[in-house]
Amino acid sequence: MRVVSLVPSLTEAVAVSAPGVLVGATDWCGHPAGLDVTRVGGTKNPKADRVIDLAPDLVIANEEENREPDLAALRAAGVEVLVTEVRDVPQALRELARVLAACGVTARPRWLDEAEQAWSSLPPPQRRTTAVVPIWRRPWMVLGRDTFAGDVLARLGVDHLYATHEDRYPRVPLDDLRAAAPDVVVLPDEPYRFTADDGPEAFPGLPCALVSGRHLTWYGPSLAEAPRVLAEALRAAHR
Repeated sequence: MRVVSLVPSLTEAVAVSAPGVLVGATDWCGHPAGLDVTRVGGTKNPKADRVIDLAPDLVIANEEENREPDLAALRAAGVEVLVTEVRDVPQALRELARVLAACGVTARPRWLDEAEQAWSSLPPPQRRTTAVVPIWRRPWMVLGRDTFAGDVLARLGVDHLYATHEDRYPRVPLDDLRAAAPDVVVLPDEPYRFTADDGPEAFPGLPCALVSGRHLTWYGPSLAEAPRVLAEALRAAHR
């Protein structure tokens, strides 16, 4: 079985569950560390000719992270493409199982059971808080409706204020984000790399939680520890 992954979180899931199956991945596929496969470009601009030259049995992709014209070009060249859709945690777990089965994994990996257990055994939040969740600046963009990251936060007791916006990732002026007066501003380190010196200064007087983008937005082995890691970061913002 020869698999090319165009999604960083799926790359990690396949690499740790079926060593040797992956022959190609994007330039952004940084987990697991030291992954030795051919790099095929970015998630938004994969090099189709490089993918085709690898003669994969399967390319795994995602409807949000990858562009349909790129996937159509691969299909036109006779490459089988599996496209995932992930909008919440239960769907992520189902899609991960589907991807692994398609990659020839016959035994359910332990990390997937641990992830399911971690999310199914979450205690009810002691209180609910409101948040805005920027994912980019210049221009400012935030989580909107129907997103995996939004569902992750909601399960941890954090309700982001643009969850009913008509767009999934709306552009919102900074003054409007401040005026929304959230209980906390959640700043992940991807896709924009917010840091202690780049992000919190834009929200004076508001608690800011710097969180791992891998734990907030990736669906893969990181799901098993995501509830703990994210909860710790959220608590730290209120100290």
